[in-house]
Amino acid sequence: MNVRLIKTKSDHKAALARIDAIFHASPGTAEGDELELLLHLVEEFEAAQYPIAMPDPIDALKFRMEQQGLKQADLVAYIGNKSKVSEVLNRKRPLSLAMIRKVHTGLGIPAEVLVQEPGKALETHVHVTFAAAQRPQRIVAESRATYGNKKS
Repeated sequence: MNVRLIKTKSDHKAALARIDAIFHASPGTAEGDELELLLHLVEEFEAAQYPIAMPDPIDALKFRMEQQGLKQADLVAYIGNKSKVSEVLNRKRPLSLAMIRKVHTGLGIPAEVLVQEPGKALETHVHVTFAAAQRPQRIVAESRATYGNKKS
């Protein structure tokens, strides 16, 4: 195992090629350990090189509605009456703390996204792995399914 830090795009490309070569390595083997280490290094490199700002809270709410086929009336349980839902979605009323808690719990939208002021992104970024845009999130997601999510 000759693994080194990923500092350049060519290092990144080489790491991805090696991951492809050993992708089905068994956990607990030398290749399995190498795979886990390479996946971590690729994830860290991509997070630093390709940061993604968190989405606007109202856009995130509308996206979740689209994903789950929800209508404005379905949000009454989380936000309040129909007029409040309309005001929130039209950016005329901010989400209250109670609304944020209910939306987070009921719809699974991260609280960090919901507490932002609409239209103003926080300084933090969502940590998303691209895997060189060849196979979005597949490498890390499949590895975590096999090896578990061991973040330290």
